[in-house]
Amino acid sequence: MDLVGLLKSQFLCHLVFCYVFIASGLIINTLQLFSLVLWPINKQLFRRLNCRLSYCISSQLVMLLEWWSGTECVIHTDPRAYPRFGKENAIVVLNHKFEIDFLCGWSLAERFGVLGGSKVLAKKELAYVPIIGWMWYFTEMVFCTRKWEQDRTTVARSLLHLRDYPEKYFFLIHCEGTRFTEKKHQISMQVAQAKGLPSLKHHLLPRTKGFAVTVRSLRNVVSAVYDCTLNFRNNENPTLLGVLNGKKYHADLYVRRIPLEEVPEDEGACAAWLHRLYQEKDAFQEQYCRTGTFPETPMVPPRRPWTLLNWLLWASLLLWPFFRFLVSMVSSGSSLTLASFVLVFFVASVGVRWMIGVTEIDKGSAYGDGDSRQRHDD
Repeated sequence: MDLVGLLKSQFLCHLVFCYVFIASGLIINTLQLFSLVLWPINKQLFRRLNCRLSYCISSQLVMLLEWWSGTECVIHTDPRAYPRFGKENAIVVLNHKFEIDFLCGWSLAERFGVLGGSKVLAKKELAYVPIIGWMWYFTEMVFCTRKWEQDRTTVARSLLHLRDYPEKYFFLIHCEGTRFTEKKHQISMQVAQAKGLPSLKHHLLPRTKGFAVTVRSLRNVVSAVYDCTLNFRNNENPTLLGVLNGKKYHADLYVRRIPLEEVPEDEGACAAWLHRLYQEKDAFQEQYCRTGTFPETPMVPPRRPWTLLNWLLWASLLLWPFFRFLVSMVSSGSSLTLASFVLVFFVASVGVRWMIGVTEIDKGSAYGDGDSRQRHDD
């Protein structure tokens, strides 16, 4: 390991990233709270402001992927579709297999300049997670309970609110509902067999109702579906801890632009269309496993400097007073002060581990119990 790699793996560096992220995130959440006074006065100004505040948080994680880790994502796509990316609203359907697949989705949005306004269909519990969950609340993220009887109305209502959103956005949806594991895949294919659907080798059975209501609610506002299939070279198993340690991964992302006019409006026909899409995604993944590449032309969108500049700005604002505070604590020589310092260090380390643990595959949602089977077609 070279000197730079050794430095990146040090826990002290991780604590610095964690401190800057948490401190800046709480400041931004507070600013978002105060911005609520704008909602009844000028809703579109409130939205534009929160897009930029949201970017200050989410871009820090993208910075870790693109600048600290150096992970590069090669996009395989039709050159005729490429100029449209970032210039239109789109529903992004991304496979859900890797711990950092959401981060690659954010990187895609950042490269095309729509990270601040982009949305995701997320489980409701995430709305209560400090910083990111609170940030999502102020940017009108769409939350669901995964109980279709409750979600049918609330999800549709949230989506309809996005019809007049003033910023371009990608709306990310993981139709599989949870991350891929062998156990979940086995259960999912039992459901597929019971429903008379073709088996999938690399994906779980997609949940169709959330996708159908998204398409119906955003029709004539969203121009296309971007079918995104992600994989990593050399059987890499990327993790957020690896990114934090500065490990460079090599991602390939196959992006197909499908005009929304080609997606049926009828719920049953839309469900059948989505199942066919996942059969095609499975074939693309199988091709990648055999050949190590996806179809179409490989391209690398230019990395923008704003994520790095945003982090450097927050670091310069927050680290100097923090270090002065630490020096004063240590130089005081008080046993109580030193004990407090150790406690802060311990809490910070637990915070780092908790933030990483949120993304781990084995911490994903339950899949396959009675309730999950009942809701699977949601």
